[in-house]
Amino acid sequence: MTESVLHVQWQSWDASTDEQFALRWDNGGWVAEGSVSGANVHYVLRLGENLDLRQFLLFRDLDEPDLWLVRDSTGHWGEMNGGERRDLLGCGPVSLGCSPSATLIAVRSLDLEVGGRAELIAAAVDTETLSVVPASHVFTRLDTHRWHLEVGQFGFSTVFDVDDEGVLIHSPGWFRRVAPPA
Repeated sequence: MTESVLHVQWQSWDASTDEQFALRWDNGGWVAEGSVSGANVHYVLRLGENLDLRQFLLFRDLDEPDLWLVRDSTGHWGEMNGGERRDLLGCGPVSLGCSPSATLIAVRSLDLEVGGRAELIAAAVDTETLSVVPASHVFTRLDTHRWHLEVGQFGFSTVFDVDDEGVLIHSPGWFRRVAPPA
C-alpha cells in the first residue's frame, strides 16, 4: 500500500445513506473508519499490516461501542466483555450491509489476477439488530478494474468498478463514489 491516508465518500444507489470513509496507517497497522448517515452508524476497523482484522467497533447512538469484537492472530473471535464467539471461527473480514468498505479491503488484500476468484468468510454484521453471522463472500476479478461479488447466503450479487487504489467507484443498484479519494 502506497498511501498512508485515504478519504472517500460513498452513497447508496437509492441515496438513502452517505458514508464518509478513511483508511490510515497508525502504530504498525491500518485503521479504517466510516460514518454512515441515514443508517446512524459509525464504525472502526483496526487491521494488521496485511489488512487482517484485529478489532471491530460499531457505534450507533452511544458514546461507548454497541458492538466490539476482537480477532486474534489464530482467527479466534471474542467480544470485549470476554465472551468467546466460536461461531465466527474462520471468519476474516467484517462486512456491513450499509457500507462497501469490505470491497476495498478485499480488493487490496486478495491481489487477484484477472480471472482469479477467491472466497472469504466474513463476519456479516446487521447494524440494526447487532447480530453477527459467518457469510461466504466470493470475489472474482473480471478485468483490471472490474470485480464481481456474490454473497449467496443473502441472495446478493453485484458487479463493481474500482480505481487504481481498489476504491469502489460504482456498483449499479448498490453504491457509488460521490467524492474521489483525497
